[in-house]
Amino acid sequence: MPSQELVDSTILLLVLLNPFLLCIYLLDLIQGLDLQAFAKTMTRAGLVSAAVYFGFAVAGDRLFTYAFKVRYESFLIFGGIVFLLVSIRLVMVGSTALRGLRGDAPHGAEGTALPFMLGPGTISAAIVTGSRVSIPEAAGAIGFSVFVCVASLIVLKWIHDIIRKRYEPIMERYLDTIGRIMALLTGTIAVDMILSGVGKWLENGFG
Repeated sequence: MPSQELVDSTILLLVLLNPFLLCIYLLDLIQGLDLQAFAKTMTRAGLVSAAVYFGFAVAGDRLFTYAFKVRYESFLIFGGIVFLLVSIRLVMVGSTALRGLRGDAPHGAEGTALPFMLGPGTISAAIVTGSRVSIPEAAGAIGFSVFVCVASLIVLKWIHDIIRKRYEPIMERYLDTIGRIMALLTGTIAVDMILSGVGKWLENGFG
C-alpha cells in the first residue's frame, strides 16, 4: 500500500497539472495540429517537464538558497501571486483569458510546456513531493502524474476532433465553463501557496 504522503503528493501534482486548463491554454494547437503531431508535441513536453520536476524533487528548496541565493518563501509567494492573477482572470473573463496570456504560439515542447506544466505551482509541488517521500517514490509520483496529464490531453484532442465540426459552439461553452470551475480550485491553491510562503517567512524570521 502506498503511504498517505505519496498519495497526497500525487493528488497535488494531478490537480496542478490540470488537463482541462491546459486544453484551453493549448486550444490553438489542438485546433491546428493533427492528432499524431499533437501527441508527439505533448509527449516531448511531458518528458521535459518530468525531468525538471525530478531535478527539483531531488534538489529541494536548497536549490534556491545555495544556487539562486534567494529564499524559497519568495518563490512560493511570487508563484502564488502569478497563479492567483491567472485564476482571477479566467474566472472573470473565461477561456479567452488564457489564450490572451499565452501570446504568440510557442515553438517546440519547451514553449508548449510553459507556463502551466512548468509553472511555479507544479515546481513547488515537485519540491514538496521530494521532501515528503523517497526519491524512487517521488519519481513514480511525478511520472504517473505527467503521464495522466499528457494522456488526458491526447484523449481530449481526439474527442475534440470528433465532435468539433458538429458541436463546436457546445464544446466552446463546455470548455469555458470547466475552465472557470477549475480556476476556482487553482486560485484556492494559489492562495495557499502565498499563505505558506508568508508563514515560512514569518517562521524563519524577517532577515
